[in-house]
Amino acid sequence: MDDQIELIEFTEELKQHIKTLNYEWLEKYFKVEKGDEESLSNPTEQIINKGGYIFYVKLNGLIVGTASLLRDTDQVYQLGKMAVTEQAQGYGIGQLLLTHCLQVAKEKSIQTLYLYSNTSLASAIHLYKKYGFVEVPLESGLYERANIKMEIKLSY
Repeated sequence: MDDQIELIEFTEELKQHIKTLNYEWLEKYFKVEKGDEESLSNPTEQIINKGGYIFYVKLNGLIVGTASLLRDTDQVYQLGKMAVTEQAQGYGIGQLLLTHCLQVAKEKSIQTLYLYSNTSLASAIHLYKKYGFVEVPLESGLYERANIKMEIKLSY
């Protein structure tokens, strides 16, 4: 039987999944920072109510991935809170989430998407570059773990 992969939108009933998925990778590679705790514990207030979006991917009925678009302005959003559980890696779920976020950005006429990452996450950096993200200067102080900032300018 083929694996069933489905992309779904955030609902209040699914809000704990953004926290579970992100805590898994943050605790493995870095640590959960204060800003993470606030936004991941209150995604409705911290992301959705501020004009952002949260997406999930289900694999065979289980939520295994998430990504968010966090609103700065109508034209500028951060791609963040992207995570795929370890058991579901290798299914192209990160690519599916990234493609969907770029599609939504275009539909919403967002001009710039940016993200923070760490160069130790080589496969993530490779994925972002493959989709057209380029390195830009990193301001200090947002996340301790971030040592690279990347962005993509979207044209229509």
